[in-house]
Amino acid sequence: MMMLATTLVLASLALGKSDPLYRIFPQRTSEEAAVIEWGHSAIISALDGAVANFGPQTSQGANFEVETAPVLANPIDGVGRWKKSNDDETLSDFDREYPGKLKNAAAVEGNMVIMTDAAGLSGVTMARIAKESGAAALMVVNTDQNAGDFIYSLEAESEEEAKYAEENIDIPIVMVSLQAGNVITTAMATDASDPNEINRGAGLPDRVRLYAGGDRPFFEDAVSKTPVVYLIHNMLTSEECDALIGMAEGKYDRVDDTTGINNYLDNTMASTEANGEPSAVNVDRVTLWKGGIAGKVIKDVDERISQVTGFPPEHFSDFQMNKYVKGSAHLPHFDVNEANGVMATITLFLNDVEDGDGGELFYPNPLDGGTPVMVRPRKGLAVVHHNTDENYVFDKSTVNEELVVTGSSTVKYVAKKYVYLNPQPNAMRVVLPLIALPFGGKLPGIFSTLYIALIDKFGVETGVTYFQKLVTMLPVFLLLAIASAVSDAVQKKLKEGKDGKKKESNEKTTKKTKKSKKSD
Repeated sequence: MMMLATTLVLASLALGKSDPLYRIFPQRTSEEAAVIEWGHSAIISALDGAVANFGPQTSQGANFEVETAPVLANPIDGVGRWKKSNDDETLSDFDREYPGKLKNAAAVEGNMVIMTDAAGLSGVTMARIAKESGAAALMVVNTDQNAGDFIYSLEAESEEEAKYAEENIDIPIVMVSLQAGNVITTAMATDASDPNEINRGAGLPDRVRLYAGGDRPFFEDAVSKTPVVYLIHNMLTSEECDALIGMAEGKYDRVDDTTGINNYLDNTMASTEANGEPSAVNVDRVTLWKGGIAGKVIKDVDERISQVTGFPPEHFSDFQMNKYVKGSAHLPHFDVNEANGVMATITLFLNDVEDGDGGELFYPNPLDGGTPVMVRPRKGLAVVHHNTDENYVFDKSTVNEELVVTGSSTVKYVAKKYVYLNPQPNAMRVVLPLIALPFGGKLPGIFSTLYIALIDKFGVETGVTYFQKLVTMLPVFLLLAIASAVSDAVQKKLKEGKDGKKKESNEKTTKKTKKSKKSD
């Protein structure tokens, strides 16, 4: 059944379908990313936005920066109770839709106006309202209750709109999600704030800065619930991707998950495929045990992942590095680890894979009412999915797979970081990385064997505890062994010194005796 699902996906891709059967990501690009930021140096808050796909701002590559005050539009959707009249047939549809300036145009003048899309106005019409009301920028809030954090670039809906935008819209236009809209409109609110005043804009920050996102990480929502799946663009720089690939080079082993044995340390679980077939097909893998002694590259990446996702770094696994070539795939599976509960999985693509060459990350069973989700490998892109719900209960809809690589010369590099339910002890974050240090971060296989044996003999909880205690004691044993060796060496040296002196003394005594006999 799992192989059949994979075959159907590949067949669909081979036919060149952009198919509504699948939601294909990424859909956003760095060129359309915007940031809305407020606060001071100690505490800065920021929201992601999508830049509109019309007007001079687009041709400038979203190169803009505005610092101003935010103001709620009145009416908030640009229309309110105003009724459009379609009686004048001399007007175009675009002109008939235009309701005129905002009631609070005087307050909007020179500021960023916040407007919702609840009235169903086109993006260019909302931009026209903002521009003619004197706004320096427009933030459109996507009010779709089912959209989650999904946002998109507003576009001109006709040639007339495109022409008008090109000639008249020279202010930044960005869309934010409903959640983001709620965040900024209540940024300064307290428990004592009057809701009516909040609705009039009393909760807005005094000043905001709106600027092009550039290479800054930004989010793209894929599935808002069951399972939670989202993308983070620009999570890694190109140099960091190359560095991780270089660290793993020459250390890979071919995954064999047909033994029925779970390798808990490396998060390589036994295949659940029928007839003893592998789940990880022709996949090469190594875990880079760096932990608390990692160098600058991994420390920088871990810190950024923590800042962007909110997951504490103490809960991170080390990087599991995976290499895929033509024919490689990882069939549908769950990211579970009985020895260390996995709350979330972060998949990082370390190189680009051409469209049509396979290797997509696939979620076949989202329960949000939408179609399956497919994410194409893009260098530096991270995909995060939650393996548990808000109550930390395992979510069966998190089944995922890495589709087969089909390109004849294609190589796909993927780094996985697992977010555990519990913080990792020093045995995992310090001692094991120290042991792996002489081997470039690759842990000798004896430790995985010991871990598995202890769990098999004593059960998961007790086996894990015994392993951690043994590993923690290793440095003590090593120091004792070194101390013993040093002590033995010193004692041997002292003994040799004493023996030497004794021998020298005996030789002197012998010489004196011989000399005395000659004198006689």
